[in-house]
Amino acid sequence: MTRNIAESFVGAAKEQGDRIAIIEARTRKKISFKELNGWANTYADYFSSAGVNPGDITMLMVRPSVDFICLTLALFKIGSPIVLIDPGMGYRNLLRCIARVGPKYLVGVPKAVLFSKIFRKAFKTVEKTFCCGNSLGLLGPDIRLNNGIGVEYPVYQPTETDLAAIIFTTGSTGPPKGVRYEHSIFSAQLRLIKEYYAIGPGDVDQPGFPLFALFSAALGACAVIPDMDPTKPAQVNPRKFVASIRKHQVTYSFGSPAIWNVVSRYCLDNGIILHSLRKVLMAGAPVPCELLKRVQEILPADAETFTPYGATESLPIVSIEGREAVAKTWKQSRQGKGTCVGRPLPGIEIRIIHISDTPLPGLTKEMLAADGEIGEIIVKGDVVTRAYLHNPEETRMAKILDGDTSWHRMGDVGYLDPEHRLWFCGRRAHRVVTALGTLFSVPCEAIINEHPEVYRSALVGINDGIVKAGIKIPVLVIEPEKDTKIDTNKLLEEVKERAAQSELTRDIKHFLVHKNFPVDIRHNAKIFREKLALWAQKKIFPGR
Repeated sequence: MTRNIAESFVGAAKEQGDRIAIIEARTRKKISFKELNGWANTYADYFSSAGVNPGDITMLMVRPSVDFICLTLALFKIGSPIVLIDPGMGYRNLLRCIARVGPKYLVGVPKAVLFSKIFRKAFKTVEKTFCCGNSLGLLGPDIRLNNGIGVEYPVYQPTETDLAAIIFTTGSTGPPKGVRYEHSIFSAQLRLIKEYYAIGPGDVDQPGFPLFALFSAALGACAVIPDMDPTKPAQVNPRKFVASIRKHQVTYSFGSPAIWNVVSRYCLDNGIILHSLRKVLMAGAPVPCELLKRVQEILPADAETFTPYGATESLPIVSIEGREAVAKTWKQSRQGKGTCVGRPLPGIEIRIIHISDTPLPGLTKEMLAADGEIGEIIVKGDVVTRAYLHNPEETRMAKILDGDTSWHRMGDVGYLDPEHRLWFCGRRAHRVVTALGTLFSVPCEAIINEHPEVYRSALVGINDGIVKAGIKIPVLVIEPEKDTKIDTNKLLEEVKERAAQSELTRDIKHFLVHKNFPVDIRHNAKIFREKLALWAQKKIFPGR
């Protein structure tokens, strides 16, 4: 029988008792493991009495907080799958996602409940709302008034296929998709975090992703919810983020590279070493060597930095420690060999297949790429999700059946080296097929990013209206460093010279400067190349 993550938490709560489980950095609110379990029991009993049953999908629209963790645990105890959607994805995407899920219940802050009243069409399946906050009674009673130390609520015992949550992708390469998370997926993720990254009682976490506070609590570790907007990690206030790390003696932190880019610069500018931190995990986008070096400089000498690789549909699947990345792989990355993201985690299988833009019903030997050949990355393991919710077409595109199991197509391209390390070369959708061959984003951009005045670059493909369908003209778009003094024309000339010296980029003839790349909301790091391609098209071929 698959364990419910709430059951793991109950066990941790019994062991940890009055030790602090969650701290809100902004409000300084604290709650012990015993109290957190008690509040979750009270919420579970309240929702159950109000008609919420196992299998009933509940939309959870509550900010990162003690309440968010309590409510999540309560719904897990009941067996009610929760829906988590990034509010920063924009109203249009948000409403589309809600309508596709069709939740039966809504638990939200007053603003979210009011939102549901205004956009009734998207919320038409919602039978009852629960307001988590004071609305002066206009939106219903404040359910927080029901908090207390309740009688232990029996934890729902899920089967292998019982749904625990629906988590949406960022939509960086298409419309956001709702990923089905069974309880077994959360259980497998919890095991990997505990065993591979050695997280447990005695640790203090400061997660940049709200849901990871739940994992910490289930492992018996304390979680400090930082004073930041998780939908805008690049806008984190480094002073506040660092202050809570030092005040609460945080031992590990998992977050977007966008957070650590800001925090590391702040610490170096102010001579700060984060002495309590033993582990920093950065994920969600490729992590440059320069950032790894900066983060290592602000940590104790024996601290570790990890860059787990994965996706909403499968996380984590591969990992590498920062020292190995800097010392043993980054020289090759700078030469356009891709980014080494590490070795498969225990129980994870990785394969490289020939690139395809069509559904693949099964895996055959003929589909496997040769050793060292760049191809499409596929993965199998117990942290790999099985399907998207109410989206059979995308499920067929993303999954390859293999007996009773399936492989997940990461949507990324890369290769395995002789040491069985995985090298990431970009998104499948971001490759540019030209008349002379195929260009991959990460290798090409690495050549250009070596210029000291280039913050980042993006390879895109455009049409001239003449070449045949499927063939693109490559363009390299450059975002300069914010404080650069170099003239734009001079920068372009120097970048062109650099590109001409590499066999990867020497056939690229078009270069543009864009001062502020459009990026994804969740990580503030994934470049929206589709938007840049449209912009570049208008710049180079304005009439076509």
